[in-house]
Amino acid sequence: MLVAESEEKKREKERVVNECYPPLKLSGLSVQELQELCKDLHRKIDVVDEARYDMEMKVDKNEKEIQSLNQKIIDLKGVKRPNLKRVKKTTDDMLGACTDNSKLMKADFKVNLKTVKKEDEKREEVTDWRKNVEAMSGMEGRKKLFNAGQ
Repeated sequence: MLVAESEEKKREKERVVNECYPPLKLSGLSVQELQELCKDLHRKIDVVDEARYDMEMKVDKNEKEIQSLNQKIIDLKGVKRPNLKRVKKTTDDMLGACTDNSKLMKADFKVNLKTVKKEDEKREEVTDWRKNVEAMSGMEGRKKLFNAGQ
């Protein structure tokens, strides 16, 4: 059945093409007549290409308009949010929901934490830089810095 339909479509297409565009008779034509025929065919091809391009642009424009309208419809409907489930609020209840053993124990998270001792940082004294400028200027000051670094 599909083969018969495809054959029928093929014959119909050939009939329409032969009707609209009769076969070219090239025998017995001079060079001048052949050139005129080629120019005429080129003009017809240009007209058809222009029409095809115009149709493609209309189709693209319509597709973009359809997409924008679909987006507007979605925006107007709004996003459907799922119903939220109620969650237990306390940590004990949350642990109880996860495991059975945790129902027996109270959640005490601070027990397993390490204690950290804060070390006193050695801070250099902040002095007025203007007092130190004269002492550190020149070669003597650079020598002091060099010796202090070693």
